[in-house]
Amino acid sequence: MLRYLVPKFDRADFLPMLHAAAIGAVIAGLYGILHDQITYSISPEYFTRFKFDQFAYADLRFGDRVFVATIGFLATWWVGMFAGWFLARYYFPGCPREMAWRNVFRAMGCLFLVTFLFGAAAYGYGLSLGPGTDLSTWQPMLRSLRIEDGTAFVRVGMIHNAGYLGALVGLILAIVLVRRSPIA
Repeated sequence: MLRYLVPKFDRADFLPMLHAAAIGAVIAGLYGILHDQITYSISPEYFTRFKFDQFAYADLRFGDRVFVATIGFLATWWVGMFAGWFLARYYFPGCPREMAWRNVFRAMGCLFLVTFLFGAAAYGYGLSLGPGTDLSTWQPMLRSLRIEDGTAFVRVGMIHNAGYLGALVGLILAIVLVRRSPIA
């Protein structure tokens, strides 16, 4: 158990693992920017009445769309950094560089696809929420934020939550599906 808590690896693997973490951070940040632009179109209130307050420190005062992009990046880059680090941590030790990078990128693709599918599934489910849908569990939040379009707000909340869950499931699936190749 201790070897999982205090990992040991060759020093030569450290820099490539940092690079993989940085690449993961950039990919996730760009995904977050696009994701939040789309979800802002579904429910601007989710951002103007909720996320803008959470990320007020990051408002560059260049307009709502730029602020939404900033929020998207800040909310996701760290997920990609950790995913890139863990994938590199799994694939680099004892593996030829080219093969390790190929596996890391294949795993990142798997993670991205699963994350996207979870978000799309949440959006699909959210579309089934009609005007008569019981949103009672969301009512305290909707009331306190003075949300006018509760259905759209809940849809976007579900999409965002599903994205994080999708990233976790995608990371696990990526490690399971993209197998380490034996050293030749």
